[in-house]
Amino acid sequence: MAVAMASCSVGVNFNSNSSLKKSLAIPAPAGAMAEASFGFAPTSFCIVHKGRSLSSSTSITPRASSATAVEDGKSDGSPSESDAVPIPKVIIDQDSDPDATVVEITFGDRLGALLDTMSALRNLGLNVVKANVYLDSSGKHNKFAITRADTGRKVEDPELLEAIRLTIINNLIEYHPESSSQLAMGAAFGIVPPPEQVDVDIATHISVNDDGPTRSLLYVESADRPGLLVDLVKIITDISVAVESGEFDTEGLLAKAKFHVSYRGKPLIKPLQQVLANSLRYYLRRPSTEESSF
Repeated sequence: MAVAMASCSVGVNFNSNSSLKKSLAIPAPAGAMAEASFGFAPTSFCIVHKGRSLSSSTSITPRASSATAVEDGKSDGSPSESDAVPIPKVIIDQDSDPDATVVEITFGDRLGALLDTMSALRNLGLNVVKANVYLDSSGKHNKFAITRADTGRKVEDPELLEAIRLTIINNLIEYHPESSSQLAMGAAFGIVPPPEQVDVDIATHISVNDDGPTRSLLYVESADRPGLLVDLVKIITDISVAVESGEFDTEGLLAKAKFHVSYRGKPLIKPLQQVLANSLRYYLRRPSTEESSF
């Protein structure tokens, strides 16, 4: 079932040098200016080590959900306590549409029209140019095609892509607080944190394979955390590997990413594949230590 959505322009501009005004809690590796591309054109962004946060002109403000939340798929806003909580899924797809970034959200059959989520995306300076809903055995899938309001093109900035992901997850936790127990961000933003942590060593899987004559396919699976998309792109580009396009999935407590990567217009040779895999594995498995502990 397709639902036509009117585009809307909001006067909030994002660019590579914008100072993101409200705090968006995204941990990042050691700070420096970096060049990165996720989609096509390279874009500059700032990784700030101090305080482990990135600046953003959007805010992610977790709030308690009311029983009559607009986004709830049930008329009374409260799912039955006997219902098993489904695994939330958020997919950011840069491959399937050459002109737009495709976002897909699934949470069993509990999602409504997601009008508040679309409004939040517009507040990021985005247009929702198309929306549709379909059902299958895994539940109800809400899919949006979004573009930047200032350019009319798909989103390429890793920071903005991460802001989109965290905005959607925050809205999911706000309107469906039971989802927080199934999301890594529930530990920070939700009222019901996950009952146990994911073992990073067990959950981390990385592979690199040739994907045609001009590029390779990088697959990364690990425990999710805020800022992971930005961090992965930075690590890849720090070793001069270009990220052409890809898909980033948040599936419960895990994050699963597929990146089409290349080195000087060619697939990665085996030694470079190993360097890339080792760099990502080191970052994903290293213990986190707060600066105040030193």
